Amino acid sequence: MKSIILFDGECVLCSKWVPFVIERDPKARFKFCSVQSPKGQKLLKSLGLPTKEYQTMVLLKDGTPYYRSEAFFEVIKDLKKPWPWLQVFRVFPLKFRDWVYNRIALNRYKLFGKHNYCMIPTKDISDRFIR
Repeated sequence: MKSIILFDGECVLCSKWVPFVIERDPKARFKFCSVQSPKGQKLLKSLGLPTKEYQTMVLLKDGTPYYRSEAFFEVIKDLKKPWPWLQVFRVFPLKFRDWVYNRIALNRYKLFGKHNYCMIPTKDISDRFIR
């Protein structure tokens, strides 16, 4: 089973994260689902997460959900080199890593901007998206 990354399709930072992962995931291990899509809304509900305010990227890997910094580290672990080396930052306590993640997540629209639309995948990557 492929891993699914739930992302905020209106967030510029989040929308740039998707092509970043695709370019570094030649084995196509990851699929992507915008939290604004019907399937994204259903997955958020099933995880007990809010469906209007998005505060974390979620990775569903082999049925296990990962949130915030753990989701980030689980994704980069499976990307082609050199990105897995960032795992060294897992030495920091989870509370600290998530605090940093939350600072960025809570200010992402101010820092990076917001789209009035969700990313529309091109034909060559459309099979990587779940709607």
